[in-house]
Amino acid sequence: MEGDVTNVNRKCSAVTGSGRKLKDNAADWHNLMLRWEKLNDEGFTIASNIVNARRSSASVSPLCSGEAEGSSGDLVLGNSALREECEKLEDVVNKMAAIVAKMERLMASQRGLVDLEEFQFGPQGRKVPLFHGWNAKDFVSSCGLLLRSFTSELRLKRVLLREVAHCADRDLSLVYLSCWLHQPLVPARARLALEAVLLETGQRHLPG
Repeated sequence: MEGDVTNVNRKCSAVTGSGRKLKDNAADWHNLMLRWEKLNDEGFTIASNIVNARRSSASVSPLCSGEAEGSSGDLVLGNSALREECEKLEDVVNKMAAIVAKMERLMASQRGLVDLEEFQFGPQGRKVPLFHGWNAKDFVSSCGLLLRSFTSELRLKRVLLREVAHCADRDLSLVYLSCWLHQPLVPARARLALEAVLLETGQRHLPG
């Protein structure tokens, strides 16, 4: 998924109406996923720093949840440097949440186009494809997979944010890092769905 789909691409087509909106939405999906991947790499680096520092620290107090009660009943503050890394990771997750919120708005827009076409053409929608072979419902189906995947991955990221600095077990810490890096809840078929959307709207071209 290399390269950014920019406004220059958008101006190269005479597509209007629903087709124009869906093509713009496809570019937005692409750009949001690029931003997500950049944040995922940034978050992995930060999480690795937290795990490495946690392993080398004698403290076992939680670091990403403010203050924790020590065995003596006193409040124990985590190492300030580690706490700063946790705050950075929380900021990354918050930015990921903002991306998912934008994805939700894109889906609402695409569902609105389906409703509009049903109003204009009846329950079956338009008979002539908007681009090569898809109708508005096909776009909703493919992009719905993207939204579900990234919504689930965001929930996982929030769990990892809570757990990564609490874990004293080396192997479990490495599992957390692997989960962050490889994003198991964003399957390959979700990325293929985006490529299909871009191909359908003419913003990707088959090689050769």
